[in-house]
Amino acid sequence: MALDLSQHDTPKIIERTLADFGTIDILINNAAVGSSANPKPVVDFDDDFWGYTLALNLNAPYLLSKAALPVMLAKKRGRILNISSLAGKIGLPHGAAYSASKHGLLGLTRSLAIEVVKEGITVNAICPGPVRSEASDKRIQFEATRTGLTVEELERRSTPIGRRLEPREIVPIALLLADDRAAAITGQAYNVDGGAAMF
Repeated sequence: MALDLSQHDTPKIIERTLADFGTIDILINNAAVGSSANPKPVVDFDDDFWGYTLALNLNAPYLLSKAALPVMLAKKRGRILNISSLAGKIGLPHGAAYSASKHGLLGLTRSLAIEVVKEGITVNAICPGPVRSEASDKRIQFEATRTGLTVEELERRSTPIGRRLEPREIVPIALLLADDRAAAITGQAYNVDGGAAMF
């Protein structure tokens, strides 16, 4: 059964998970659409793409969290991990919908963390910088065309370590935040960005 998280299919995912596994311990909200799918300045932005981006990047994590929470609350234990972005802390030219949705996801993370802090549930976010992916490839190609710089130069400039991150480099912080050892960590948003934003 194919599900579209932008079309409010989120409760079905929770229902299927409970049917297959009987419980939910960890929820990782990772589905998203990036700015590379339709990069434009705000003045020219596509309104339908704006709506789709917020539906997938912000509404879906909200609905999935809401649907999973009763199970976690009943057993006084759970981990919710939202994959935001460095663009959730700073602006992104020609990617306002993506940046706005990821800023919103951090607000959801912090608000929900406060609500469930005494219930054995933690809620945290990871904010990756530029990670090597198909979407990131398209974004860097768009920037090369827009700026006249080579892809190689943009790669070098993307982070102080001189390259984009590899997906596997996001894993260690995710594993820690999902672990029982992280029971005292909640409401946080961790940058994994090669030093791109040191705050």
